[in-house]
Amino acid sequence: MSRVVVVGAGVGGLAVAARLAVAGHEVVVHERAEVVGGKLGRYERDGFVFDTGPSLLTLPQVFADLELGLDPVPLDPVVRHVFADGTVLDSASDPAVFRERIAAVMGAGAAADWERFWRRARRIWAASWRSVLRRPVSPASLAALSWRLADLRAVAPGRSLRALGYRHLRDPRLRMLLDRYATYAGADPRRAPAALAAVPYAELAFGGWYLPGGLHTLAEALSARCRALGVTVVPSSPVTAIRTAHGRVSGVDLADGGVAPADVVVANADALSVYRDLLPCPGRLAGLADRSLAGFVLLLGVRGRTPALAHHTVFFPSYYDAEFDAVFGDPGAGRPARPASDPAVFVTRANDPATHPDGDEAWFVLVNAPPHGTGWAAVDWQRPGLAAAYAEHVLAVLARRGLDVRDRLRFLEWRTPADLAAATGAPGGAIYGTAGSLVRPRNRGPVDGLYLVGGSAHPGGGLPMVTLSARIVADLIGPALTSSPRPRRARSKPGEFGAALRPNSP
Repeated sequence: MSRVVVVGAGVGGLAVAARLAVAGHEVVVHERAEVVGGKLGRYERDGFVFDTGPSLLTLPQVFADLELGLDPVPLDPVVRHVFADGTVLDSASDPAVFRERIAAVMGAGAAADWERFWRRARRIWAASWRSVLRRPVSPASLAALSWRLADLRAVAPGRSLRALGYRHLRDPRLRMLLDRYATYAGADPRRAPAALAAVPYAELAFGGWYLPGGLHTLAEALSARCRALGVTVVPSSPVTAIRTAHGRVSGVDLADGGVAPADVVVANADALSVYRDLLPCPGRLAGLADRSLAGFVLLLGVRGRTPALAHHTVFFPSYYDAEFDAVFGDPGAGRPARPASDPAVFVTRANDPATHPDGDEAWFVLVNAPPHGTGWAAVDWQRPGLAAAYAEHVLAVLARRGLDVRDRLRFLEWRTPADLAAATGAPGGAIYGTAGSLVRPRNRGPVDGLYLVGGSAHPGGGLPMVTLSARIVADLIGPALTSSPRPRRARSKPGEFGAALRPNSP
């Protein structure tokens, strides 16, 4: 039986802990915070309950073999898009329904364009699922991809998501809709790889889902599953270093001065923190300095009901590029990163009585923001007065877009990238690690017995990708030698969770 220490109880850490426990390993998870879940956070005030991290579940099939007892509810629309000219477009998980909605508000030509793009996105998804998302990344695996010419043509290395949009979509509103998916990976669509077209395909082909009570219930289910399998989860137990001996890991140092011995260490921490702080490795730091977007968040307790809002509603500016120019900065032009003056505003309002008092609403409001720090690509979010002033500014932006909620507030709180960095250890409060990179840091570390799991490692950020990361790492580690053979993984069946699975689907 191998002793496994998992550093961090985020979704990736808990998912890999559960899988390794099933495989017969002795697993202990050390979490720096008082609660589990990592970025999948929860906040309560005056009867209002907020998900402070992800608010949308996609590809729920990838959680099936963890036996969490999830009961996700499909969302329609998945997202409501409100454009500056007043156009409202509701996305749907049925491709035919979404085409009809596009045709109704943008015309038959726009719908035909989307269908052409959709065929390309399907090829990108199939290639990604077949060759990238379920396998460890390595020079050998990338070389193998280069021999699959159809997959390579579909993924289109060297082409940006923006370029793909211009190739297929003539309506600037549809291109804006596509650009937003680059921000799911924390990236600028003008530089993000075209392979990110797999993200809207996965969301719209397999559906967007909500967990009653909030998405934080996923972390609670994972934690309960781990404990039922005999995993020890230790909160308020920061890890300060990863120990090695004779070229392999030997354990971890704890902030309280203790040492936890281990045959295997799985780091569910940001790759930058791992290779900069826990196990200094300058060679692995290359390419990790390009941090992803962070987010500035408002938590609003709102009086009354707002019929104009769907579960998720995004309000676009008239000129999206100004936001990207602001939040990413431009050192060549001498423009440092700064809060966007006219950002896209993403509002999550769950129609779930478990999340708000009767007759009121809990709003989670998100705008893209530079990470916290110094230098041209960051902003000092702890500068006195900045957060309060920007909170008022975001409310004013919403008012200009036709949703003035300022006289309906029961309370207003904000969360800055500095707050996320303090709560989760994410460097600068960046949400997704390296921004928009097609190839994330490898799951296998530079010394024997070290593995990386989570959104900053392969295959990337987002709940389903993090869970696939956990599956990859568990398979790399394998079953304990003294354990009985692992039970065969349950595969999702057509219709499970109400979603019909497509070819090449999870």
